[in-house]
Amino acid sequence: MNITATVPSERRASMIESGAWNDKVITDYLDHAVSSRPDAPALIAYRVQQNVRRMFSYAELDHIVRRMAAGLAALGVDKGDIVSCQLPNWWEMTALHLACVRIGAVLNPLMPIFREHELRFMLGYAQSRVLVVPQTFRGFDYAAMVDGLRPELPALEHVLVIDSDDESRSFQRVLLDRAWEEETDTQALFADRKPHGDDVVQLLYTSGTTGEPKGVLHSSNTLFSNIRPYAERLHLGSDDIMFMASPLAHQTGFLYGLMMPIYLKSASVLQDVWDPAFAVKVAKAERPTFTMASTPFLADLIEIAPQHPEELSSLRVFVSAGAPIPGALVERAAAAIRAKIVSAWGMTENGAVTMTRPEDEPERAINSDGVAVPHMEVRVVDETGEDVPRGAEGNLLVRGASLFIGYLKRPDLYNVDDDGWFPTGDLARMDADGYIRITGRTKDVVIRGGENVPVVEIENLLYKHPAISAVALVGCPDERLGERLCAYVTLHEGHPSLSLQDVVSFLTEQRLTRNYLPEYLEVLPALPRTPSGKIQKFKLREQAKGICLPAAKPA
Repeated sequence: MNITATVPSERRASMIESGAWNDKVITDYLDHAVSSRPDAPALIAYRVQQNVRRMFSYAELDHIVRRMAAGLAALGVDKGDIVSCQLPNWWEMTALHLACVRIGAVLNPLMPIFREHELRFMLGYAQSRVLVVPQTFRGFDYAAMVDGLRPELPALEHVLVIDSDDESRSFQRVLLDRAWEEETDTQALFADRKPHGDDVVQLLYTSGTTGEPKGVLHSSNTLFSNIRPYAERLHLGSDDIMFMASPLAHQTGFLYGLMMPIYLKSASVLQDVWDPAFAVKVAKAERPTFTMASTPFLADLIEIAPQHPEELSSLRVFVSAGAPIPGALVERAAAAIRAKIVSAWGMTENGAVTMTRPEDEPERAINSDGVAVPHMEVRVVDETGEDVPRGAEGNLLVRGASLFIGYLKRPDLYNVDDDGWFPTGDLARMDADGYIRITGRTKDVVIRGGENVPVVEIENLLYKHPAISAVALVGCPDERLGERLCAYVTLHEGHPSLSLQDVVSFLTEQRLTRNYLPEYLEVLPALPRTPSGKIQKFKLREQAKGICLPAAKPA
């Protein structure tokens, strides 16, 4: 399937006039880096389990990207085609995105935690032409999983497997061992295929209230209009070193671990498995100055930091997002590491929209999720769409340059109003200085460890369980992960009991990813409902606060 999206002429004119959009694509910035800093480190990737380090200069990265791009084109990948990848934070993912942009293809990153249930829908819905996976990662055989799915994916023409012994589908043998760039006029190919700033370059699935993932479409203009002010607010430049252990298949890792370093002509350091002790080793060797991750990463790092003050001394900025940062954690971080803790809020649809400033007092990171970055606006409104008084809770709306350009095949869900405002589904308060605080969500999503859990989809699976007559999933507060998933169920007559292990085993049989499994179960005689029969989840969320205790075992 060839992806295209139309940007309204009024929006484009406004964004160009304001300077928010400049029509540059990531390969423009790569070319600038290669011409000005060819020998400078561009990408350093660590595989934790193998204890392997791989480094590329900008010239080396450019060479391998050109070969990969020519190879993908030779495999039949056309402009606008979708190339999916289910990869950890390996160097191949950065190179693959750059190669796709060289030939105008669209990269579709998929989280490594996904299994058959998620991939069947995502790959089929996108009609992906190419899929790149590891042979194995963390003990799981991805190649075998994809082999089992291929009969259901007629559009999938090529599966390339990293570390495979099968030469016919080995990523190395197919794309890298052959000098594809010598078999074609790459200058003409890349010139002909170069995407416009408004062309789709990224398809990233997010979870919502519809019961199935939504495919978020971004252009180079929307992505870079977020990266540039983000880097400016944090005072990042070419001498900074970006450390990224957050998944590149998540918007956080993609924007600020893959794209931003190339924009800045700086170095990106990737770690594929989160291990705080290994991160300390990486920090000692590479001297990173910036990282961004969800709260659990920060909690784990500051737990180990007191034993390693010098190893972590280079870290200047730690941006935490995905869930509000507990105040106690910020205080502990201030005592354990020298980095400034910056709080942020954003979405797959926008990137980071609000951030505190490094110059702000520490209390800002504790008590707020920041103020809007340049070229973005936020409003807090009531049910009629009118602004609420400062300090009052309301629905959070977003407008601006980094707002995405649509959902794949679902124009009906792109509910941006005539003035450009997008309803986030979050509840928030705004103070007198424009700083917001996320207070809850109107949409039915639980955020665990910075990852959205598709609640409706899992509920639909649980309704298939022979013992369950009704189910509601809610999040319960957790200091480390932000939220954990709690299942409230009622049982059919004749089924007197149900255990958490029963639920986990059932969902595992459905091939649901481990990160989406409930961690608490409550069996009730009845679920609270409205007169019309709708489950009152706000009552269950209140009840869940009493069962999800701080002593819960970390994942």
